[in-house]
Amino acid sequence: MRTFVSAIALILGALLAAVAVPSIWLDRNIVQEDGFVALAAPLGRDEAFQQRLAAAAVGAVDTSSIPDALADAVQPVLESAATSMAGLPGYLAAWEETLRRSHRLSFSTSGSRTPEAGAAASLTLDVAPLVALGIEEISSTSGLPLEAPAETLIDVGQPSQRQLVDALRGYAPMGYGLAAGAGIAFLLALVAARRRWAVIVSIGVAGLLLAGLWTAGLQVGIDAVLSTGSGNELADMFRNELVAASAGDFRSWILGTAIAGSALLVAGLVIRIASPGRRPATR
Repeated sequence: MRTFVSAIALILGALLAAVAVPSIWLDRNIVQEDGFVALAAPLGRDEAFQQRLAAAAVGAVDTSSIPDALADAVQPVLESAATSMAGLPGYLAAWEETLRRSHRLSFSTSGSRTPEAGAAASLTLDVAPLVALGIEEISSTSGLPLEAPAETLIDVGQPSQRQLVDALRGYAPMGYGLAAGAGIAFLLALVAARRRWAVIVSIGVAGLLLAGLWTAGLQVGIDAVLSTGSGNELADMFRNELVAASAGDFRSWILGTAIAGSALLVAGLVIRIASPGRRPATR
């Protein structure tokens, strides 16, 4: 009976852990604003992405108030601002604020979501802080009074993915409870077992199997996300870079699980060798 209880607890713990770890990663790095900013902030330092981002931000500047006679003179200023934006002192701060605004817009609750945001894609970039930075540079260079927009939105993904965002916001935080349940199940398996070294080995093997399962699932998820296009080159570039950053970060979690599983496997075998059990008495 003890062996049966231990086996059931092991299986339950492995199943809970299989869902808990990806859920916790999603909550910490995608659903939570600070985690998302920390994950995506390095993208703003990529040179190719910087150029696309700066061009899009400067391209969103409203020049309708500029007299036609000055239009030709302003164009070189706009091009210069797009080229030099990444080198401005406020660029990284503007990029971080862009990420925070975009996260709040994309992960807003249903009650606080505007009709426009409700129809947005799974992630919507609001590059207004970068546009404001470009306008400040253009105004200081040309002396023309330009007004920064309250928001400048770029959709990333497909509108149908809004349901996925809502699901992530609702279910990802449940991973912590699932992780606690997995820990309790593994502890129960250890307490109930007749051969505790076997339980430790089994948990180690489960960790290695889960690492392989997550690796395969990660690749499937990457292929699914990259198979869709928004039709916007900047949006697709951001999506691709964010997917690559997310995959790299989650692979570090997978590696940690594999290392922990290997350590438990070795520890269980060492315990077995060091404690072979009582030998039959000799006459």
